[in-house]
Amino acid sequence: MVLIHELNLLQGGVCDVADRRKMAKCVTYYFCVQLCMIHSLGIKKIWLQFCFSAMEARRQSTNRSGWPKYQYKTSSDGQMELKMTPNINRPISLYPLTNYTFGTKEPLYERDTTVQARFQRMREEFDNGGQRRSVEGVLIVHEHGLPHVLLLQLGSTFFKLPGGELQNGEDEIDGLKRLMTETLGRQDGVQPDWVIEDCIGNWWRPNFEPPLYPYIPAHITRPKEHKKLFLVQLGEKALFAVPRNYKLVAAPLFELYDNSTGYGPVISSLPQLLSRFNFIYN
Repeated sequence: MVLIHELNLLQGGVCDVADRRKMAKCVTYYFCVQLCMIHSLGIKKIWLQFCFSAMEARRQSTNRSGWPKYQYKTSSDGQMELKMTPNINRPISLYPLTNYTFGTKEPLYERDTTVQARFQRMREEFDNGGQRRSVEGVLIVHEHGLPHVLLLQLGSTFFKLPGGELQNGEDEIDGLKRLMTETLGRQDGVQPDWVIEDCIGNWWRPNFEPPLYPYIPAHITRPKEHKKLFLVQLGEKALFAVPRNYKLVAAPLFELYDNSTGYGPVISSLPQLLSRFNFIYN
């Protein structure tokens, strides 16, 4: 407001020459500041539009995760705004177990023949490369309108989810796709299209021992293993090849619930982890 008043005085010829020169410099500076602000806002607007365009291109080009979904809307001034879809009524499509075909292939043996050998190898790898990273996939079907989880059964009492150990520096999603292809992939060379969705669980092994926990105990600074569980969205139809030394079983959620004695703490926690999803039975 002061600059505007001085500009009026300058135009009206009320001031002397020295004052006019001083005020002219002030007015020139004022207009320069305004032009810089306008220029800065223009660059900011262009940069925001570029960022939104890049995010949209990344969202369309990647199929690593279907959630969270991003929505874009155009405001009244023409700018794009990012809107996160709230995590409410998260839908997951389930298809009947009879939609899937199961074949067999060569046996797939564990790297370690005993539990002691497994933890000895884990100890050696920890000394050389640090914490072990492992990933497992949760595949869900339905039978008679009830959700079932696909499990690999070895012998009569051991059950596991498809997955395994990641290689050094390997991406979690790429590693899970590789491990699931090794375990359940077809033998005719057709690569399965695994659609990896949410990470639904994190488990840590604090010591070179069997117990796993869904948190890092307070006294542990260097967990020996970090295991992540990912939800895998199955297509309407698929062909799986199961190693001959395993059986692929479909276990209903009600059988897994609170049954760590039969399935272990990780698998028996799946009913709680999956309860936030809205299953759509196709």
